[in-house]
Amino acid sequence: MKYLYLAVLALSVGGCSMPQIKVPDLKIPRVYKLSVQQGNVITQEMVDRLEPGMTRNQVEYVMGRPVLQDPFDDDQWVYLYSLEVPDVFIQAFKMVLTFEEDTLVTITGDYLPTTAEEKAQQEAQEEVREEMQEATQQDVEETEAEDVADAVS
Repeated sequence: MKYLYLAVLALSVGGCSMPQIKVPDLKIPRVYKLSVQQGNVITQEMVDRLEPGMTRNQVEYVMGRPVLQDPFDDDQWVYLYSLEVPDVFIQAFKMVLTFEEDTLVTITGDYLPTTAEEKAQQEAQEEVREEMQEATQQDVEETEAEDVADAVS
């Protein structure tokens, strides 16, 4: 019995000198959590296609059927979209379309149609980006050609 106590004491003291095990280094299997999408997918391109004066059928063709339709007020369509990626982020978008006599009157919510000025600004920014990418690509090609020429000579 005396030797058992000595063995336990020796192991416990020897265990103190062992390097500490780091928890992040352990590969512990975790439960997989699914991304959850709910509602109608709403994009800026879809909203840009909406215009006041469109009929209900045209709006339904562009946006799809609304998630929420008030049974007592058929003149208001509510589009909801949420995306939840567990432990990362949650996004939620809402749009409300109001009709009068089967024609679209107002568009409110997180997305609004872009104006012609905003579209022109976006196009100009895209052109500048493309020019910068082309210039960068040309610089890379020139340096590669110089490196090849230096290697040959």
